[in-house]
Amino acid sequence: MKHATKKISAGCVTLALAFGGAGYVAAQNKTEKTVTTGPTLNFYGVPGLVDLPSGEALPTGQLAIGVSTFGGQTRTNLTFQFSPRISATFRYIGIQDWNSDGFETYRDRSFDVRFLVAREGEYRPAITVGLQDFAGTGIYAAEYVVATKNFDRPLSLPGRFKVTAGLGWGRLGRLGDIGSPFGDDRPPFDPLDLGGSPSTGEWFRGPASPFAGVEWQVNDRLGFKAEYSPDDYEPETSRGVFERDSRLNFGVEYQVSERIRLGGYYLYGSEIGFNAQIQFNPTRPATQFTLAAPRPVIVRPSRNANPQAYDTGWSTSSSAPTVIRDAIQPELAEDGIRLETVTVLSSNRAEARVSSVRFDNQAIVVGRTARALARILPPSVDVFDIVLVNNGLSLSKVTLSRRDLETLEFEPGASDLLLSRATIDEAAPRPSEGAVVVEEAYPRFSWSLGPYLQPSFFDAEQPVRADAGIALEARYRFAPGWLVSGELRQRLTGNIEDSDQVNDTQLEPVRTNARLYAQEGGSTIENLFVSKQWKPSKNTYARVSAGYLEQMFGGISTELLWKPVNNRLALGVEVNYARQRNFDQLLGFQDYDVFTGHASAYYDIGKGYYGQIDVGRYLAGDVGATFTLERQFANGWRVGGFFTLTDVSSEEFGEGSFDKGITLSVPLSWFTGRPTRQVVSTTLRPIQRDGGARLNVSDRLYEQVRDGHRTDLVADWGRVWD
Repeated sequence: MKHATKKISAGCVTLALAFGGAGYVAAQNKTEKTVTTGPTLNFYGVPGLVDLPSGEALPTGQLAIGVSTFGGQTRTNLTFQFSPRISATFRYIGIQDWNSDGFETYRDRSFDVRFLVAREGEYRPAITVGLQDFAGTGIYAAEYVVATKNFDRPLSLPGRFKVTAGLGWGRLGRLGDIGSPFGDDRPPFDPLDLGGSPSTGEWFRGPASPFAGVEWQVNDRLGFKAEYSPDDYEPETSRGVFERDSRLNFGVEYQVSERIRLGGYYLYGSEIGFNAQIQFNPTRPATQFTLAAPRPVIVRPSRNANPQAYDTGWSTSSSAPTVIRDAIQPELAEDGIRLETVTVLSSNRAEARVSSVRFDNQAIVVGRTARALARILPPSVDVFDIVLVNNGLSLSKVTLSRRDLETLEFEPGASDLLLSRATIDEAAPRPSEGAVVVEEAYPRFSWSLGPYLQPSFFDAEQPVRADAGIALEARYRFAPGWLVSGELRQRLTGNIEDSDQVNDTQLEPVRTNARLYAQEGGSTIENLFVSKQWKPSKNTYARVSAGYLEQMFGGISTELLWKPVNNRLALGVEVNYARQRNFDQLLGFQDYDVFTGHASAYYDIGKGYYGQIDVGRYLAGDVGATFTLERQFANGWRVGGFFTLTDVSSEEFGEGSFDKGITLSVPLSWFTGRPTRQVVSTTLRPIQRDGGARLNVSDRLYEQVRDGHRTDLVADWGRVWD
């Protein structure tokens, strides 16, 4: 099929997760040595038997990777349980010996979505409705309603049995059908279809067939599966890929470790198959998280016992703020917190503006800053204003009572009590009058030198390609809000340039020329730009960036964001002038340039869910909107999905019909067990085309400010005493 490569930054995240992730296996009865009720995965990467789905759902937040193969076909699956009831799966397949329609090996991508209608009860089975391959070319298109019930030690046998039964349409409605309860026959699969668009008119149409199966988990390691499948595999058998002689499938599986499960199978009376499953949960870190204990809160002497300690004469000394700054700065630095300014507002109130070097949890920053202030400031200071700052932007002001710190630290529910008495408010754009600046804060230079891995997925001839080399990155902040940043790369090895992918785009090739950038670039400038960001007012943030903004484009990017600290809604506008860079990724430009930009709305839905809509003009000149839904976990994991619809038709866009993908961001602390603000991020697209392509700009404003605003602070507040 027609494919385009997509370069993914830090694409090694999948491999790292596979070896470092903590998996899900529910509690065992150690006396009987039976395993858990946790779902196992089928050949499609969803909870199920062998080739059939089950009615169960994975634990919330569970991420599962599965690779299965039989009969000359391999499926690589990525499944995420987005909420307690909703899960989504992305799948990439290769079918060998297709030998028709112009393909030797047929490759395709597909998406699934499942909804848990009912959880399992004492007498009620778990019931799920699923759409399989609902927005691809439709080779695996199917819909189903399926139920699963667990039974402990039936007939006095050891272990646990799961019985599954369901009704399927599409590929699951081919054999033994009971009629077409919701409509006539659906159109046959067309391998030359562009795919990518939901085939809503076909869902639950055509013949429906029953299916069933059973799973026997003997103990905490060994399990057996058997099923009756109505899938006739007509596209494969008619092309001679394999012979199908039976409706029955059998399998044996072994739980290698808490997160890894392997299986061997006999399928359709003719084929041997294998399946490898890896499951892990973002809420369970790969390693035990270690964090140095905070210093204790110093309790002031009572005013009656020592009235002299509360003398306010110190506040009239011009040197007092400097003395306080010099005492607080090293203490905070040990905790990975950068003190930016200190202001003595009065004899009983002080302000500290701080930014986090180490912690991605702003509540920890608030708590440790408050402890340092309580240890060092004179007893007369009763109120602390802690202003959270990120890259020169003041995010919010958290006001705490010193008395609350002294009295609540060891109380039951101390975090909630402190939050109920704290105030989270807008932060002034600049420090208060009389602020003492920490001289070491600016200028500030940092750099790093290390390996990079740049993968490219879904090439028609070789699904996984990669380049590797050495990258030198440097950042220079010479004043608050100012940044000069650049990254140089030297490729040492790789095969992205060997791709023979044909660029058949009907639009301006703003992304589909990725292969040409790989072929021309050995020593490259990945980016080199200067940016300035600031707060025009308490509720607004602004950014201007200019230079070589990304691998393929340079230019000028401007952005304005309105985001009140206590409001779930944020509104932004971005306007860019972009010019296409030369393929060698050095200093030259090509002839193509474009004005592009978007108006954006962001909304914090609650419980870790975030929605975003971007409306505007994209790099190829097309106009439309991108819709994004993301889930963020308390430990910093973020998983989301997006799709873009523009005025480009499916035919003009090409294979895939429209842009869509999955985003994944994982904090490095999840792997290392040590606090850090560094994250590994990647975007997985089924195929990268030119429609819906947006400029890749570093440090967009909303991502910089949201973790310091009320909803994120409240969500993280349980760690304020850490």
